[in-house]
This record gives sequence, C-alpha cells and structure tokens, in this order.
Amino acid sequence: MTEHDHEPIPGLPGLLPLDERILWQGAPDWRVLAQTAYHTRIVTGYFVLLAGWSLGAALARGVDAIGDLSGVGLTAGFGAIAVGLLNLLAWGAARTTLYTLTNRRIVFRIGIAFSKCINLPLRRITSVGLAVQADGSGDLPLALESERKLGFLALWPHARPWRVATPEPMLRAVPDARHVAALVARACLSVHPQGTVAQPASVSTAEPAFGQAVAA
Repeated sequence: MTEHDHEPIPGLPGLLPLDERILWQGAPDWRVLAQTAYHTRIVTGYFVLLAGWSLGAALARGVDAIGDLSGVGLTAGFGAIAVGLLNLLAWGAARTTLYTLTNRRIVFRIGIAFSKCINLPLRRITSVGLAVQADGSGDLPLALESERKLGFLALWPHARPWRVATPEPMLRAVPDARHVAALVARACLSVHPQGTVAQPASVSTAEPAFGQAVAA
C-alpha cells in the first residue's frame, strides 16, 4: 500500500464531474529531472575539478604512500555521495509526481514528504512554453492570468527556473514533450475561443529557453 492508494482516480483528489474527462497523464523522467532540476552534471563536474586539483597538489608535494592521496579519495567520496543523494531526490520527486490534463484543468499531484494537488483551470492559463531536450523529453511552463500567485518554493521543482517573483508552474522532464505541448495547447484553446496557436520553439540545453506554444 502507498500513500496514493486512497485516490479515487490516480493523480486526482476526487472523482471527475460528468462533463470532465482525462486527456493525458504523465510523470517526469527522473534521469532528466536529475540533470535539469537537480543539476547532477554540474555537481559531478565540480567534484571532478576538485579531485583533479587535489590530485595535482598531491603530485606536486610528492606521493610516497597511498595515504598521500587521501584528499583525492575524500573529495571523490563526497562527490559520489552528493550526486547519489541528488539522484535519489530526483527519483523520489518523479515517483510521487503525476501530471493530469483534462478538458477543464491541469492537476499537479506533487510532494515527496507531503503530497498535495494543485488545480490549474485551463481558462487561467494564458500561455504554454516548450523546451525540448535531445531525447525528446522537455519542460512546459504555464503562465497564469491571476492576481493570486502560487509560491515558488511550494511548486519547486515543478516551477520555471528563475521566475521567483511571478512563479510559473511547469510540467517538468515529461517524455514526448512536443506531443504533450500539442495536447495542452488544444485543451487551452478549447476554453479560449479567441486564442491563437503559435508554432512552439525548442532547444536542447540543460537550462532551456522557452518558446511560446499558446497565446490566448
């Protein structure tokens, strides 16, 4: 039994109204989440540089016994622990996350220690961004039209980076991101009859820029 077994529908806090239906459900790829949200590559590179610096210093002093390389070993050990913990956090975040798109809203079920559901009515979404990684996974930040803002820390890592003052919820590290973006765009436009659809731009970077997918 898990903490989510009580959900009447996986990822949702209750049963759907008769006029609402699920269009898509998905979760982050934990490996991509580890790289893009928890920056495991950057952390790994940092400790590799530290270990290299420590090795260079040890060689400069002279290595007469294995103990002279203890600094290198400690640095490598701490690096392995740090990257391992970050990967564990990413795995936990992905395992406890479920994104649900219906014809009325997007629901974020998130939280490792404390699970919560965040409902985003499609009529409040003014634009949907898209950034695609090399493997086809990607991020979809959602700009909201509302005076009531969601807290950045309450959303993270499901929030667009660096948008602290005006946080944007983000479907993060979802597989087949272009397909998901098209589904979200069509769903948003169904409740924004006057909206227009722009061709989404995409990039392949660890900290992606975002092209506009929907402008309502």
